[in-house]
Amino acid sequence: MIIVNMDVMMARRKMSLNSLSERVGITIANLSILKTGKAKAIRFSTLDAICRALDCAPSDILEYRG
Repeated sequence: MIIVNMDVMMARRKMSLNSLSERVGITIANLSILKTGKAKAIRFSTLDAICRALDCAPSDILEYRG
């Protein structure tokens, strides 16, 4: 199971969904789908942009629990 911790990183960085959306260039709706873990896939370019905006590593956002 893949756990999405994007909301945790956003809280740590005190960044709103609106602000992240502007920085990453993705709609709020699509970010919301990612944040809630309802997305089936994520592009590496999107993950890279989110990590740059939140100044974190992919492992800070995505976690595997077996």
